[in-house]
Amino acid sequence: MSEWKEQRLSDAIELIGGGTPKTSIPEYWDGDIPWLSVKDFNNDNRYVYETEKHISEVGLEHSSTKMLQEDDIIISARGTVGEMAMIPFPMAFNQSCYGIRGKDGINQTFLYYLVKNSLSKLKKITHGSVFDTITRDTFDNITVSIPDIGTQNKIEEMLSQYDDKIEQNERINKNLTEQMDALYKSWFVDYTPFGGTRPSSWIKTDIYSISNIIYGAPFASKLFNTEGNGIPIIRIRDLKEQAFVTYTTEKHPKGYLLQPGDIVVGMDGEFRPYIWGNDEAWLNQRVCVFENKRPCGKAFLLSTLKPLLNVIEQTQVATTVIHIGKKDYDAFEIDLPDAATLDKFDLLTNGMIWTIVSNSQENKKLAALRDALLPKLMSGDLDVSDIEF
Repeated sequence: MSEWKEQRLSDAIELIGGGTPKTSIPEYWDGDIPWLSVKDFNNDNRYVYETEKHISEVGLEHSSTKMLQEDDIIISARGTVGEMAMIPFPMAFNQSCYGIRGKDGINQTFLYYLVKNSLSKLKKITHGSVFDTITRDTFDNITVSIPDIGTQNKIEEMLSQYDDKIEQNERINKNLTEQMDALYKSWFVDYTPFGGTRPSSWIKTDIYSISNIIYGAPFASKLFNTEGNGIPIIRIRDLKEQAFVTYTTEKHPKGYLLQPGDIVVGMDGEFRPYIWGNDEAWLNQRVCVFENKRPCGKAFLLSTLKPLLNVIEQTQVATTVIHIGKKDYDAFEIDLPDAATLDKFDLLTNGMIWTIVSNSQENKKLAALRDALLPKLMSGDLDVSDIEF
């Protein structure tokens, strides 16, 4: 540690501000330039590859947004502060974020981990009357220790091994999901194996012919904690990243413990079926599980639910947050193929489902190991001088 240089974080980085082209001018939008906002981040991944919106060259020219380059860092600075990612290729971004670029002598990926390790400090000194906010001054108040470039490279290499494997598993899961969706569309939408015509033996029925629906229980929020006391409890906000954030010591008599491989759906805001890829956790109210009745029928159930839920989401009108409930589920109508067809589909897809679950569980373990190493490496408590890659 004697060779590590202590300095203000702001002295080691260049901060880049974002901006938003005027939404009222159509020619500023729908171009070829990816435009990042916080909703595009996925904290399970080091890199963010896809953006919901794109802007045009004209939009870039007539706004304060800037272009981030490959391996630049982006961090959310307003509202849910501290979410961060790296940039795999040039992107523009909005004003609720900062771009971060290391100055000379800084390994950019090491800097990503350095900032990640400083997030708790950053969050403690945010301010704002309505929203928590990170300003340029915030970075002046964070002191960090930075080693020589050789040590930076070794630390970055150690931590990147975890993230590389996590990202590889994510790519595999994305590919398997796309394969399942393509197979489902070919068989049950386009009827390709059946000459392009829906077999007459298939019947119209309801969702309950292939699934039971288990609803989350109304756990008492006053017993929730973030210190890890009790058992994790999953709320709608936890579904995307499938992280354990909140715990409860309560054992509700109607409680359901979410299991790996369960198909879980949030009932407010957006209606997406997720394959649960973490350990057991209580299911909170306004979250439900679609339990497949066929032992190997998860993939068919999952793909059947996606368009049904999407229709409800697209047609719901609400002044604040849209909702879905039992009445909507009761109205779900499906085409139920014959048992022989379902058996063949299950044989092709059941292994895909469980590979996705296994990869997701492995990623949670890898992330935990990475996060345990991070502060030890960044403090110099773990000596990397003798490590060779």
